[in-house]
Amino acid sequence: MRSSNPVFSRRGFSRDTGYAGFNAPQQAGGPTANPYAGTNPYAQGGNPYAQDKQSVTQAPPQYAPQSRPMTMDDVVARTGMTLGTVVAGATVGWLFLTENLGFAIGAGLVAMVLALVQSFKRKPSPALILAYAALEGVFLGALSGFINDVPKLNGAPMQAVLGTMAVFVAMLVAYKTRIVRVTARFTRFVMIAAMGFVLLSLVNLMFMVFGGGDGLGFRSGGLGIVFGIVGVVLGALFLALDFKQVEDGIAYGAPREESWLAAFGLTMTLVWIYMEMLRLISILRGD
Repeated sequence: MRSSNPVFSRRGFSRDTGYAGFNAPQQAGGPTANPYAGTNPYAQGGNPYAQDKQSVTQAPPQYAPQSRPMTMDDVVARTGMTLGTVVAGATVGWLFLTENLGFAIGAGLVAMVLALVQSFKRKPSPALILAYAALEGVFLGALSGFINDVPKLNGAPMQAVLGTMAVFVAMLVAYKTRIVRVTARFTRFVMIAAMGFVLLSLVNLMFMVFGGGDGLGFRSGGLGIVFGIVGVVLGALFLALDFKQVEDGIAYGAPREESWLAAFGLTMTLVWIYMEMLRLISILRGD
């Protein structure tokens, strides 16, 4: 099964398949964190670090390691670089493009294309990921500055940032304490709900373009508030999937380079949450 964050396109850590998680080894007493049974994709050939102690003792790896295994420090460092690039781009957009949203929207569209390209690449490309982060930041900064200039919405972007941070911390605590458990059923539910959410958003956009107004009303009033809350909740659930992918990647010896995929996925999910939070705050504050 394949998991993904809200854009439905990020390829996960699996080396040879489309599934974004890791498969747990079927050994008595072995790791059982991953609900999807199978074999560790890094246990043979590609990453000798992923073999268990018994197999290493009996048959030393025949291939020289190309990379040490991914660690939590790698994930934190790459995610910090990626989010830092988003912030730098957002600063540029806020300062210079608030009154030129056309250019900012163009940057956002290019960022989306880069994200799709990376999603279908078999290996992470740091340059591509950082370029996506920079352009996405430009778009977010310009849009946030434009919204902040509206009298009723002054301060809304900062509230959205704080809200996004709160969602991240809350979901991290819920995941680490196992209040939220990522299982096959959980993943299916999140994916189906997210596909329905995006489909409704696209239909609403079509009605807005061809019919004018607010389309089906998903972005204003009481229905808009409900839709915004659902969007934030879905983003939080995708964070749990991202945390699971990172946890499995470290447990099963993913190569160090895969930490860029973790950073990429976490960044896209946080962008999703921020955008939904900003829309929700805008509706609640009456514009």
